[in-house]
Amino acid sequence: MSPAMVDYQLGQLDALESEAIHVFREVAAEFERPALLFSGGKDSIVLLRLAEKAFWPAPIPFPAVHVDTGHNFPEVLDFRDRRVAELGMRLVVGSVQASIDAGRVAEQGGRWPTRNRLQTTTLLDTIAEHRFDAMFGGARRDEDKARAKERMLSFRDEFGQWDPKNQRPELWNLFNTRIRKGEHIRVFPLSNWTELDVWQYIAREGLEVPSIYFAHTRRVFDRDGMLLAENPHLAPGPDEPVYETTVRFRTVGDMTCTGAVSSAATDVESIIKEIAVARTTERGATRADDRASEAAMEDRKREGYF
Repeated sequence: MSPAMVDYQLGQLDALESEAIHVFREVAAEFERPALLFSGGKDSIVLLRLAEKAFWPAPIPFPAVHVDTGHNFPEVLDFRDRRVAELGMRLVVGSVQASIDAGRVAEQGGRWPTRNRLQTTTLLDTIAEHRFDAMFGGARRDEDKARAKERMLSFRDEFGQWDPKNQRPELWNLFNTRIRKGEHIRVFPLSNWTELDVWQYIAREGLEVPSIYFAHTRRVFDRDGMLLAENPHLAPGPDEPVYETTVRFRTVGDMTCTGAVSSAATDVESIIKEIAVARTTERGATRADDRASEAAMEDRKREGYF
């Protein structure tokens, strides 16, 4: 092929990958103590691969951080520990249960006893304890409406809170990384990705994901139109019979509020085909706390978790 016929344009995934790698390198150069939020879910799995590529052949120069609610799926925690060990990374775990035991937060009851909101205090305590000044997260542009107000680098004040009025302009690929003591930045290299992009990247890179992303037989019950896994942290009501069916999970959060979807997708290619024709967003289909209010995610961002 002659030089005149060479196509130098990047494909969709290559362009997204290049942008994310630039963000990783820029933040690592500008901040003293960055860290990567790693739950063992698909978005953070992609973040880890991007971080690997950004710094290869050197090791990833920051630790992984996970806020463990105590209600996480065991399969995901096992995957988390194994993947971090394979990369030789340090894993920092903030425990919501420890925060409850210390009186920092109070357990919630009721019909949806999720610990998702309780994660905020645990995360901010973990950031303060280890003096992290930048936290990489896996938020994507298609997750919620609040993402439209945010940037790649999201400023958080000394209380860990986000205020959309304080968003800093990002001119081209130039970032304002200046912060004062006690403040920090949340960094979202996947800001321009969608759920479909993530799965297509997983397919291209041959990345392993936790088994619960694939169709399997599980005992579930229906609560408000959402299939919840039978688990020791959430009791089904008398009008919520438990039955066995074939499901998979589109996200892997707290068992008390993360719903499954009926599916026969047993491999990544089948998942891609399923998502390509889906009419319901990932969070709308599988996260009870986000379905409760359109402002739920924005509220939690303001409080300091996301």
